[in-house]
Amino acid sequence: MKDLTKGYPAKVIMMFAIPLMFGYIFQQFYNMADSKIVSTYVGTDALAAVGATAVVFNTMIFFVNGLTQGFSILIANSFGAKDMQGLRRYVAGSIVYTVGATLIMTVAGLIFIVPLLELLQTPPEIMEAATIYVKIIIAGMATSSLYNMCANMLRAVGDSKNPLYCLLVAVVLNIALDILFVREFKMGIAGAAYATVIAQAVAGLMCLGIILWKFREILPQKGDWKFEAKRYRNLFTTGLSMALMGCIVNVGTIVLQGAINGLGTDIVAAHTASRRVFDVMTVILYTVGIAMTTYASQNMGAGEPKRVRQGVRHANLIVTGLTTLLIVFCYVLGEPLLIWVTATENPAIVEPSVMYLKVSVWLFYVLGPLFVMRCTLQGMGRKIIPLFSSFMEMVVKVLSAGFLVPALGYLGVALTEPISWIVMIIPLIVAYFVKPPEKMIESEE
Repeated sequence: MKDLTKGYPAKVIMMFAIPLMFGYIFQQFYNMADSKIVSTYVGTDALAAVGATAVVFNTMIFFVNGLTQGFSILIANSFGAKDMQGLRRYVAGSIVYTVGATLIMTVAGLIFIVPLLELLQTPPEIMEAATIYVKIIIAGMATSSLYNMCANMLRAVGDSKNPLYCLLVAVVLNIALDILFVREFKMGIAGAAYATVIAQAVAGLMCLGIILWKFREILPQKGDWKFEAKRYRNLFTTGLSMALMGCIVNVGTIVLQGAINGLGTDIVAAHTASRRVFDVMTVILYTVGIAMTTYASQNMGAGEPKRVRQGVRHANLIVTGLTTLLIVFCYVLGEPLLIWVTATENPAIVEPSVMYLKVSVWLFYVLGPLFVMRCTLQGMGRKIIPLFSSFMEMVVKVLSAGFLVPALGYLGVALTEPISWIVMIIPLIVAYFVKPPEKMIESEE
């Protein structure tokens, strides 16, 4: 376990963020490798099928992941306050809520997925493949929930390395199984889905094993399972606000995906490829934000508001430097990487993909501080403003699907997220300076 309430803030944040960064990067590179294997051995239509369904299962997975991230804020707060009994009771409540949410979402997802794909105007030529793929992913969602719950518990007590090791094993296994199932066994797109579920199960079981082996002190004891209305209410509201944040954003993304699907299979494939590379780049900034959630939560629990302020300043400098490097990366390696992912040099696919990245990357100077401010507010226990900010992003995406995309085509898609980042960051900055960490602690007292 690692105490983030001591040490130079920039160093503490980066040392916590780096394992997260590598983990997420490897995960995104897996996504690219998965796309490469599918496009090479099954075809471009199969790649489009994966892309057409991604927003659906991502919404469900982000909901559960957001839920467990919200729970981890309260676990981290108790850890910072050195309240181990409270920490164990929050862990118990986290387990109860995660199991319940996963069961409900799995059943609902399997029932409603086909009507939803039809509503999203999924092209008829990829509908069958898309349905097969997403049903397997949804049926195995419990494996993702197990990993996210255990990994977020470990991160709450300052351990960002062990979740990384579990994820690395899963990524290597996933790629190996992809090749085995898709290329050797000729299982098509279903093979890619089964590979993902199996790899997630291994990562989740490894994470659980590490907690049982090294972190038994955070595991609930017999008396910790007792229902406490206030504690469970705190878990529910904090977890739900985080879960809804990702879910609300993805509702907008689903609507936008419907507009993208209407642009044809080539554009769906192009967008799938560009999002693979885009996600690798943005996750580098996002992990600094995740680090700030735990950092702020532990320091607020320890009564150290000045360290929270220092951390915000240092984190914003870090993401600004990283953005500059990402711009160079995009312009030097973006196009070759997209050609590799799509396994084609067809300009109808490659050119829109390149354009999407080059339009977006310059606004990473806004996106990085957005992640820092939003995650810091969450770590401080501010639930409404980050949620409101995400609601604004959803509104921008819905309006874009209705107006920008019909008017500008795929350029309208590329402009959507940069516009939303500018709109989103304004209320976050205002909220942080109107009620800074010092005032949050005073109001609690």
